[in-house]
Amino acid sequence: MIEIQNVSKAYRTDTIETIALHNMNLSVPSGEFLSIMGPSGCGKSTLLNIMGLIDEPTEGTVSLAGEQITGYNGKQIARFRNEQLGFIFQSFHLINDLSVADNVELPLLYRKVGSKERRRLALEALAHVGLSNRATHFPNQLSGGQKQRVAIARAIVGRPNIILADEPTGNLDSHMGDEIMDILLKLNADLGTTIVMVTHDERMAKKTHRLVRLSDGERVS
Repeated sequence: MIEIQNVSKAYRTDTIETIALHNMNLSVPSGEFLSIMGPSGCGKSTLLNIMGLIDEPTEGTVSLAGEQITGYNGKQIARFRNEQLGFIFQSFHLINDLSVADNVELPLLYRKVGSKERRRLALEALAHVGLSNRATHFPNQLSGGQKQRVAIARAIVGRPNIILADEPTGNLDSHMGDEIMDILLKLNADLGTTIVMVTHDERMAKKTHRLVRLSDGERVS
């Protein structure tokens, strides 16, 4: 499902070069729930951004869902990202002026899905995360855990093959974090969604199928 081959990423300025990733190789089969851990600055988020086509590698190739993405133009990348990938962020990234259902519908707008179908899919996604009764509420009326549930619903509304989660429990207490992890584990088990999660929480990482550790831009286990 995800193939990272000999990927390196360097950030350059006129005076300095910073190596974020060095010769990274990683294979994530379809249906796996993989967690990535490592100290701050080790390259975790850079790797996730490359998987999510938000950033490009300096060297190496990226293949997702059987397609080699390296060399795609901007329009092709945007289409693939919208159709195949779902994103969950630590800080939720909800739009406060939109209702919960409208926030969840957003990825479908880029697919030109009709309004009735958008709403049906949004309500279905909210049911998956236990928030059917909050569809007409606004983000500022929700707890942190509920906001993250909305973010998960938004990530899955387009039925992506891959979900990329960057510290999805990082802003939550342990109880809420456990609830969010239970939702992700259920999505993985019931829908077969491939999930890659960056985390600092060893306890959460141990709930996933496999743990990969990074250090100084390299894979150490």
